Amino acid sequence: MATLTLSQAQTALEAGLAKAAEISSPSSVAVIDGGRELLAFARMDGALLASAAISQAKAYTSRSLGCDTRDVDGLAQPGAPLYGIQTAHLAVGRALITFGGGVLVTVDGEVVGAVGVAGGSPDQDHEIAAAAAAALGA
Repeated sequence: MATLTLSQAQTALEAGLAKAAEISSPSSVAVIDGGRELLAFARMDGALLASAAISQAKAYTSRSLGCDTRDVDGLAQPGAPLYGIQTAHLAVGRALITFGGGVLVTVDGEVVGAVGVAGGSPDQDHEIAAAAAAALGA
């Protein structure tokens, strides 16, 4: 299984923090590897305390489902095919987050991890996570 290196994770983390500062969105940024384990994390001054756990859950969700978290939102609404997935997955002790802020990281066309961001609106979080992933050519 291809995965991120610590150096790559730190590059993505720094790019995410820079984008968050640029758009004035104090955030937590989490970078996980291909096995869904945390490699790099930071919570900016002024970011909500809850953003730490939420950012990590967004990264975990993105890697677990193989897509950006904002792509799952509509599928997880009442009456949709994945309705209830957010709570069903708690049986294994991990939360799934189905709104913007989790982005897959690909290198040379292969998924190697994910970035999760929390602290702003779902659109802001997605923008920051996408910038972090793009720093690695994703």
